[in-house]
Amino acid sequence: MVVARLTATLKRKCAGIKEWTVMDEHLAAGEFTLQLFGWSKARRFVVVRERVRESKAAVGRKLIDVPGYTFRIWVTNRSEDALPLWRDYNGRACVEQRIEELKHALAADGFCLQPFFATEAAFLAVVFTFNLLSLYQHQTTPAAPYRQPGTLRVAVFLCGAMLGVMGRDAVVKLSAAWGGLRKHKPLVAATLDWLTAASPKLVPPLDRLAVGGGMV
Repeated sequence: MVVARLTATLKRKCAGIKEWTVMDEHLAAGEFTLQLFGWSKARRFVVVRERVRESKAAVGRKLIDVPGYTFRIWVTNRSEDALPLWRDYNGRACVEQRIEELKHALAADGFCLQPFFATEAAFLAVVFTFNLLSLYQHQTTPAAPYRQPGTLRVAVFLCGAMLGVMGRDAVVKLSAAWGGLRKHKPLVAATLDWLTAASPKLVPPLDRLAVGGGMV
C-alpha cells in the first residue's frame, strides 16, 4: 500500500467516484481501478475523503471540483475493504517521517552507486547512524522531546574541539564558547555511564571526568 501522487488524472477519477463507504461523520472511503501510463496492468486505488471543518485540520489535498473535502489516495495490491486498509496505513504512517529525516538530515537519497550491494551498504550505514543518534538521544536526554538528526547535529554535536594529550593519555579538548563545555560534559558523562558500554576502552580513568580546562 503506497501513497499515490494526486495527478490530474487521479484527481478526475477521485471527483468521479459515486459510491462512498461512510466510516464516521467526517470520513468516507471509495475506490477505483486504473491503468496509468507505462503500467503493465490496472491497479486498485483506495481513496479516503475527509470533510473540512474548523475544529480540526483535515489531512489531504483539496479538489476544485469537490469543495468542502480533502482527499488522500493509495495504490494497493491488497483485497481488504478500504477501512481496514486505511487503519493499517495509519498505524505505520509515522514511518514516512523517519524516511524524510533520513533523506533531509542524513542524505539517504543523495547517493546511487552502480553495484547494488554497494548502494545497499551505503544506505544501511545511514540507517545505522540514525539508530545510533536515536539511542544517544534517549540515553543522554531521556526526558527531552524527540529531536530530529539535523537538530541533534546543531544542538548537541556542534562544538569546537581538538585532539590533545595529557601526559600519556589522548584527550579531547572541547571549546567553552557557545555553551560547548557546559553543554557537553553532562552528555559525555551520561554516555560513559551507559549500562551496556560498547567497549571498556571508552571508559576513562575517574580523574579524567571532571578535569578543568575543557578536557574529559
